[in-house]
Amino acid sequence: MSAMRPALSPALRDAECPASPARIAQCAVAALIDEACLSPKPALVDQRGSGAHRDLDLDTMLRSAHALQPTFFALARAASNAEPSQALREQLARIGREGEAAMMRATDGSNAHRGAIWIVGLLCAGAAMHAPNDSDAICASAAAIARHEDRYAPASATTSHGARVTQRFRVAGARGEARDGFPHARRVGITALDDARARGLAETDARLDALIAIIASLDDTCLLHRGGLDALDAAQRGARHVIDRGGVSTIEGRAALAQLDADLLALNASPGGAADLLAATLFLDSLRRLP
Repeated sequence: MSAMRPALSPALRDAECPASPARIAQCAVAALIDEACLSPKPALVDQRGSGAHRDLDLDTMLRSAHALQPTFFALARAASNAEPSQALREQLARIGREGEAAMMRATDGSNAHRGAIWIVGLLCAGAAMHAPNDSDAICASAAAIARHEDRYAPASATTSHGARVTQRFRVAGARGEARDGFPHARRVGITALDDARARGLAETDARLDALIAIIASLDDTCLLHRGGLDALDAAQRGARHVIDRGGVSTIEGRAALAQLDADLLALNASPGGAADLLAATLFLDSLRRLP
């Protein structure tokens, strides 16, 4: 007779189970809100103003985030007890397009979170498949979903700003980031966040340092679309200056952050891709910190 497997304690059993779709959606919306409210961000919407965005402000970003709660819930519910597949990819894409329409209604036609619907939405699906503290497994499953093509994608998907920039500048873009397993959230963002917290930094400074680390490394298609290689170079170079001067918690680092903000505003360029990946970072972080 084979030995019986010992029963898991309730705490251990809960730690091995995926979070509920409702909790996943709650964490996703909170991540979008936390990213939007984080200040001061370079040329991005925050509590100071609209940055380089004429059609967005903080209130619009918050309305968009709240409007996406049913979308994130539906994405997580669809992926519960599922495996990455072509059928799941296309089901999630349909839900995502419905979410984009809801976002547009909430913002009176402004694109507040189209990139986040893709990035955070895929991670919601991955989170429904794994324990919330297993960021690597969540990202791996989300990546496996993203590697399937959406056969029902509208023709406009291939002519979007992101798609055109990806082709023109030969960069990964949001789709490449997803298919690679979200390295700028899982490795760059989370690592910078953990390092900053380990040094005792305030949470706002820790999150800003995570954003700056992402900007310094990411070939951001939002920057490339709005300002070309000049804007991308200014952003990456400026972010490295912040890092080299000790990060945003130091006097020199905060001055470098202000200079980066001024430089990007002068170019009318915004690191929106980095902002989406910071939201993904905060989402993964919130999952692993669930009680």
